[in-house]
Amino acid sequence: MAARARGIDESLYRITITMDNSIARDVFLAFVRVHILHPAAREPVFGLEMIGKLARHGRKLSPGTLYPILHGLEESGLLVSSIRVVEGKTRKYYRATAKGKRVLAEARERIGELTREILEGGR
Repeated sequence: MAARARGIDESLYRITITMDNSIARDVFLAFVRVHILHPAAREPVFGLEMIGKLARHGRKLSPGTLYPILHGLEESGLLVSSIRVVEGKTRKYYRATAKGKRVLAEARERIGELTREILEGGR
């Protein structure tokens, strides 16, 4: 089944992260990692599905950016992958490990603290 038929915008394949500010880029990539762990903690997800989910939240990534992030999260023990055949095509699904769920919980707490501090004006 074509990406378009699955509701995935094919134009996202060619979008790369291009930010001049390295801090902004690092923060962006950290949010992407958290945004990957969040759905993967609930159910297995595959790469093109994640590209679509991230794009709906304003985080447009190419497969060339996303897949190294997924592989890095797997190498870090935060995700584990499994292969499934869906409609005759092989897909690699990722789900959060127990360690990944712990890291996600800690990230939620820290993001919440930082968000509250920033929104309250640093009081």
